[in-house]
Amino acid sequence: MKPDIHPSDYRFVVFRDVSCDFEFLTKSCVSTDQTTEYQGQEYPLVVIDISSESHPFYTGTQKIMDTEGRVERYYKKYGFQKND
Repeated sequence: MKPDIHPSDYRFVVFRDVSCDFEFLTKSCVSTDQTTEYQGQEYPLVVIDISSESHPFYTGTQKIMDTEGRVERYYKKYGFQKND
């Protein structure tokens, strides 16, 4: 392996999803100045906006967009004739 190409600060880090107050512990090289207590120990903290706990795809609340009908609404709105 080549020296000095890999991150040197690989450690346990807590990621906190602010949208649903979900925290999980994993290893990362991310740098942060914040810390938090997790299960009785202090770890670096990274605040994130979305995680698997709050993402619509993983929670089952994903909305399926109506793609058919968009073109027809556009044509109707702007007065175009659709050529079949």
